[in-house]
Amino acid sequence: QRLREQGVKPETMEKQYNLNQRIEAEETALDSASLVITSTHQEVEEQYSLYDNYQPRRMEVIPPGVDLSRFHPPRRGEAVRAPIWNQLKRFLTQPRRPMILALSRADERKNIQTLVRAFGEHPHLRELANLVIVAGNRDDIETMERGSRTVLTSILLHIDRYDLYGSVAYPKHHESSDVPDLYRLAAWSRGLFVNPALTEPFGLTLIEAAASGLPIVATADGGPRDIIGHCRNGVLIDPLDPAGLGDALEQVLTDRRRWRQWATNGVNGAHRHYAWDSHVQKYLKALRRTRGKNHRHRRLRAKSRLPTVDRIVVCELDNTLLGDREGLQRLLQRLHEGGGRVGFGIATGRPVESTIKLLRDWQVPAPDLIITSVGAAIYYGQRRVADRAWERHIDYRWNPQALREALRTLPGLKLQPKSEQHRYKISYFLDEKKAPSVRHIVRHLRLQDLHANVIQSRGMFLDLLPCRASKGLALRYLGVKWGLRPEQLLVAGFSGNDEEVLHGNTLGVVVGNYSAELEPLRGRPRIYFANGPYAWGILEGIEHYDFLGTIRVPEEEGTDHDGDIARLPA
Repeated sequence: QRLREQGVKPETMEKQYNLNQRIEAEETALDSASLVITSTHQEVEEQYSLYDNYQPRRMEVIPPGVDLSRFHPPRRGEAVRAPIWNQLKRFLTQPRRPMILALSRADERKNIQTLVRAFGEHPHLRELANLVIVAGNRDDIETMERGSRTVLTSILLHIDRYDLYGSVAYPKHHESSDVPDLYRLAAWSRGLFVNPALTEPFGLTLIEAAASGLPIVATADGGPRDIIGHCRNGVLIDPLDPAGLGDALEQVLTDRRRWRQWATNGVNGAHRHYAWDSHVQKYLKALRRTRGKNHRHRRLRAKSRLPTVDRIVVCELDNTLLGDREGLQRLLQRLHEGGGRVGFGIATGRPVESTIKLLRDWQVPAPDLIITSVGAAIYYGQRRVADRAWERHIDYRWNPQALREALRTLPGLKLQPKSEQHRYKISYFLDEKKAPSVRHIVRHLRLQDLHANVIQSRGMFLDLLPCRASKGLALRYLGVKWGLRPEQLLVAGFSGNDEEVLHGNTLGVVVGNYSAELEPLRGRPRIYFANGPYAWGILEGIEHYDFLGTIRVPEEEGTDHDGDIARLPA
């Protein structure tokens, strides 16, 4: 929205930031998560509510944990012994007046100029209190970056315009160790802490001030709303209303009884709601409520080579592994020469029965693992032992009957034969001229609180999988399960169906007979475009990455056949 307001064209925006891809990734995360933890209610109500997968009942607001060990109310004589006190006194004619403390970066969004204006235009407030502005560290304003230079210059001009010399302190330097002392000095003077930012997602300084026994005045935005709601220790203001801000500051400073109550509330509330112990207890409580929905991975009972391997080659079946018998035999021989540390896997959209038949026809030995039905199932070894932990993982929010019913009325979709269906895959023939776009189908499902990974392929097929299932997700699951880093997985493919599995930090190989759908991946450092077709291309990729040796991992973008690399210990 901000970019549009600045006149940036949508195509420029997309090219630079990949916003559609980012938003869809966030939709996928919301779709898959059984619990979404946010810091403030504003995140739930104003940010997540923009997404199709907005489900507030699965969201829990847990304020971040804060280390409060350095922050406490002033003890007798402690504040005035602080080193920063001597710096502040240089600016102030009557330094023992109540202190209005503002502590932030010199950033336009922090709205410090409005605070100075509110102070300068309120005669009683000027007689009542001092204003202390701690806006980072500086040596020479003229040498600072443009944003900070503009803000600090504006502050000084406002001080001069309202002739606030002697009642405003703006020290040039402070240490991190001075911050707790600043809060205590303000509390000792019976002052307050103010945060007039234009927008404040959280507001760590508000919690630190509260723990120091300091009432707060803050902008009516996400973080301050929650903090003052929890601690009951201050007042919210409109940051664009200088007169209202000045009146609020005056009211807090002149009502002594309320000041004492807010000071006590702030200390108690900060420790009750924002200390690390409190944060952890809330977090664990939320997790316990979802514990029954998650399952631990169980060890494979059947014999398997996978516990002993330290790298795996995973290939698409059609037009990648298979297609040239001589190249296939050379690849199988090369993998055999790699010894017991090299695993071999298949990732395909085919059902397991069709996959096994095709492997037998091409005389391919039983792979160590097979990902079938576009990621709906994982099998191990010659006995094809199913990974039940994967099934339990992807079963989350999977409702095939409701999904079929929701798509029944959409044009251009026809269910494929029973042989192409799977417990965790619904497959359709797709008529692109009649059917809605994938984006429309996904939105149609999400608005009915139905969740699936919708995959279109070859312009004529449409598969629905659980939101936690795909070939790429299955591959990453296997890496975690068997203790392999992404760089220890080499993935080979040829078509748009393989784009998702090639993404990420694995080492990718696109064989020479690839489909034009994969051309946008060219130039990515960890996706190698081979010249050789079929298995020859896989062999070429193995050599490119030295995958059977020390494993060369590209670190920077370069050309297809060379570039900067780093060696990964075997």
